[in-house]
Amino acid sequence: MANDSSALKIGVIGLGVMGQRMLERLQGHARLRADWVWDANPAALAATLARFPGLRAAASAESLIFSPGLHSLYIATPPAAHLQLSELGFDAGLAVFCEKPLTVDFAGARRSIQRIEGEGQRAAVNFALASSPGLALLQSRFGAPAGADRGGLERIDLELGFAQWPRPWQAAAGLWLGERAEGGFSREVLSHFIFAAQRVLGPAQVLTQRVVYPLEGQGSELSLNAELLIGGVPLSIQGQVGSSEADLNHMVWQASSGRIDLREWFSRIEDTGAANEASGNDPIERRQHGQQSQLDQWVALIEGRPHGLPGFAEALAVQETIEALLQPSA
Repeated sequence: MANDSSALKIGVIGLGVMGQRMLERLQGHARLRADWVWDANPAALAATLARFPGLRAAASAESLIFSPGLHSLYIATPPAAHLQLSELGFDAGLAVFCEKPLTVDFAGARRSIQRIEGEGQRAAVNFALASSPGLALLQSRFGAPAGADRGGLERIDLELGFAQWPRPWQAAAGLWLGERAEGGFSREVLSHFIFAAQRVLGPAQVLTQRVVYPLEGQGSELSLNAELLIGGVPLSIQGQVGSSEADLNHMVWQASSGRIDLREWFSRIEDTGAANEASGNDPIERRQHGQQSQLDQWVALIEGRPHGLPGFAEALAVQETIEALLQPSA
């Protein structure tokens, strides 16, 4: 545990699945320390305090944000509250680390981005692949300037499958995850892979898309098939709920010299284009490395140093692509 002079204190708003996972990870970090927590659900707040007895419960989200001694705010609420909480965090002088999707209000997001740029505010969005060794490999191989060879990259194929949506372990996160307005697998899972592709290659253009929603009600998408062009490279997406007994994500970057095959959130990598690439590295170790790197970059965000975490502008660009994909099919 860090001593008081070096610890960077974190306030956590939202104690569902993502909030709990972040609290677990923060326990093992040398500099970051969770301090104040709050959730609109009193039962979730009480359960969290019982599980992590060193935490302090705030009376409200606003009182947490303006608690003396905080260095950063982590937001893990449903998306509709993200911008308002972020703005309060900026008012309080905090570095803001927010879950994705960034918002349901694109105009509001653009205003926040202007404020961040104009005032030098510190803000980032949690796309977990940003600190993964897999993304670093893709950037080293294909992240050439626009118009360059792109390492002979020919196409990208992405397959997502879910036994059900929301997944059983997401039950504590709330009903919104399974509703059309804010939830669905495209916003929650596909967005991570769109982020990775756009960070390496640049903006995406949706060429064709077909999304299927439940016939009744306002449930989130059941399937999505699409073709995009990203940095001049075709990207094919196939996503389906009920397609498999276990969740899967599989992304293939096909180049003239071979392919990079990424599975299980980039934790399993097969690189046929480089004999010296360590395809057999332990997936658990690779995932842990990425998580540790993310927390270290969070420290850099708080301290105003360069880091690789996605900013609000990059997160909005990802969400613009996702919302274009989710338009009801004709």
